[in-house]
Amino acid sequence: MNSALTPPELAVRTVELRGRAESLVNHLPAGAPLAWLSGEDGLVGWGEAVRLDLGPRPEGTSPTDTARFSDAARWIEGLVAGADVRDEVGLPGTGPVAFGTFTFAPTSPGTALVVPRVLVGRKDGRTWLTTVTDTPGTHPPELVHSRSPARPIGPVTWRDGSLTPEQWKGAVAHTVSRIRDGRLDKAVLARDAVAATDGPIDVRVLLERLRLRFPSCFTFSVDGMVGATPELLLRREGDRLTSLVLAGTRPRGDDEEADRALGEDLMASAKDDREHHLAVESLRTALGPLAEELDVPGTPHLLRLANVQHLATPVRARLADGVSALDAVAALHPTAAVGGTPTETAMRLIAEVEGMDRGGYAGPVGWVDGAGNAEWGIALRCARVEGRNARLYAGGGIVAGSDPDSELAETESKFRVMREALTEPPA
Repeated sequence: MNSALTPPELAVRTVELRGRAESLVNHLPAGAPLAWLSGEDGLVGWGEAVRLDLGPRPEGTSPTDTARFSDAARWIEGLVAGADVRDEVGLPGTGPVAFGTFTFAPTSPGTALVVPRVLVGRKDGRTWLTTVTDTPGTHPPELVHSRSPARPIGPVTWRDGSLTPEQWKGAVAHTVSRIRDGRLDKAVLARDAVAATDGPIDVRVLLERLRLRFPSCFTFSVDGMVGATPELLLRREGDRLTSLVLAGTRPRGDDEEADRALGEDLMASAKDDREHHLAVESLRTALGPLAEELDVPGTPHLLRLANVQHLATPVRARLADGVSALDAVAALHPTAAVGGTPTETAMRLIAEVEGMDRGGYAGPVGWVDGAGNAEWGIALRCARVEGRNARLYAGGGIVAGSDPDSELAETESKFRVMREALTEPPA
């Protein structure tokens, strides 16, 4: 394990796997798994060949500082340049792969990149194995492990997070007043909740439940951040980039008629349309200078997930020569969908009124490979899992028309993702 800015030389080998295509989660040992899953496809890894831990920037640093992204990009470039790579598959996610989690704010601790010793990936019906060692021709000891059964999570005790619901509604009301005074257009406020269990939480249980319940989302586990995000910050394959903007939310209805009515209300809502428009324009402004081509639809569509429905706009771009995936991540983070508008004003307000450090919540989470291919999401519908404790996060966009009770209800809908993943089903 190494956390220096100069990575060691690594021997990387990727080979195709044959046989039964079981859930990728089944390959994982207990411990600290790495995962990025979408339906049956994705990547899982374990063991640490090398990692990079980036400490917080000094207090007073601009909330839009991007040094952690440029430091990570240089580290990955050095790692790839010094690696002995034998890749027999040649798909995105083969060869050397670094899983990463970046903090929402530059002054927070918790940014880390990890290259696993062993990785199993699957895409379009093909499955592969990547091993990483310090010496060519050898195998990592982590390649052979006993498949211990996943541990049931058991009873869960819940308590309020940093603010009580009433205190958080007060923060929303205060934010609305600041917006109406003209100090900013939008701020995304989050709250937390805490779960405690009798024994250590087996992340594999959470990954499998989330993967099965939300196959259209990206289920992730990176350095303690675990969740299922609907929001793809970017996918990079070659010079092509795709992204998905989500802003504006309603719960799912109890029946088809109620569900349709909620969706129609969302599509007709001036408040939600304004919130979504700000998020789309934030992405357009950030990505424009990095792209040779940029395609942004004029109107959003309705995206229905298992627990909520969103206004959604897919974006496509062709990046300019020399622009890396992490360059694009740095430019896009934080989107208006998780920060606000203007960005710096909103981030300072968030730090002032939320009463907590977000850590990796609402920060970029995902992976990048040695060829520059990448998938990065925004860490939403997630929790920070440490031993027998999990800290859940949920938020919503606050604009001039926001109502504190409605915003609180929206966060409760979003909490359901991780609450249900942590709850044992009835016998």
